[in-house]
Amino acid sequence: MRLLILTQKMDINDPILGFFHNWVQKLASNFEKISVVCLEKGKYHLPQNVEVFSLGKENKKSRFFYLVKFFNLCFFQSLNYDSVFVHMNQEHILLGGIFWKFLGKKIYFWRNHPKGNVLTRTAVFLSEKIFYTSPESYTARFKNAEIMPVGIDTEKFKPGISNLRIKNSILSLGRISPIKNIEGMIKAVEILTQKGVRVKLDIVGDPVNKEDFSYLEQLKVAAGRLADSETIKFLSAVPNDKTPDLYRQHQLFLNLTPTGSFDKSILEAVACGCLPIVANQSLDSVFDELKTLTQPEQIADKISQWLNTESKIDSKKTEELQKYVLLNHSLSALIDQLVAQIK
Repeated sequence: MRLLILTQKMDINDPILGFFHNWVQKLASNFEKISVVCLEKGKYHLPQNVEVFSLGKENKKSRFFYLVKFFNLCFFQSLNYDSVFVHMNQEHILLGGIFWKFLGKKIYFWRNHPKGNVLTRTAVFLSEKIFYTSPESYTARFKNAEIMPVGIDTEKFKPGISNLRIKNSILSLGRISPIKNIEGMIKAVEILTQKGVRVKLDIVGDPVNKEDFSYLEQLKVAAGRLADSETIKFLSAVPNDKTPDLYRQHQLFLNLTPTGSFDKSILEAVACGCLPIVANQSLDSVFDELKTLTQPEQIADKISQWLNTESKIDSKKTEELQKYVLLNHSLSALIDQLVAQIK
């Protein structure tokens, strides 16, 4: 079977979407040929049976150019693939869905966002199956929806040497965006510092749009003296395959993204032995002891609780979470289920 994949970006070095490179690499051994159409491409190292086509964003082409190339790649080469897997972008299905349905090519749609609209429902209607990971996903409500593993590459995301983990260190990693409630993290660290608890918070990530850049400047002002003393550091994003080292260096991972999503960075941290403090109340019960409400005082209390936990309790929880990832959310489990659904 030959598969057409449509995605936003094919770049192993991308801090946010670099993980998808591994998905394609693993899928390649299960298909005769894979054609990847992406909006933008960077560096990639994929098997010989994978061909990558870009719509041209890296060369700053116009949207009209994107459309022309999209139709050329997807329609005029329709004899070169049997099924279609669309990763995240419903626009691809809205553009090509009716044509693919007419040709009898089944469409498989990965979408895990908590919000949707009539365009999302149209894309769902045109799809054979919709894949999601969070029970709070908008697409979870549909009859043709299938819950899937998150897909953590446990060959890369795994514990390192324990004595390299910095005591009382906290990591926040991901896009700089208001939805991440980073200001709540800063206030929580300020509360802990005032109580005499010495912690270090590394905020790793970059803004994407104009609103995010403005938000980053507000955060730096809010950090103030804590940033001056390097209690809080703002660090640029790193490629996805470089993040395991960051998880292994920190004691806690702080993720305040609200209920309704399933940030895979939480499970990446877990796989590397870094305990996550999370605001997402919809996560499985294995995370219950690590869940926090969103007020800075509550966040500070939860951080303090786990920084002061006895090492044997800490180790027991870490092992429990790592086992959970291996059994439920490994990349191999995801690929097996995707292949079974598509084939």
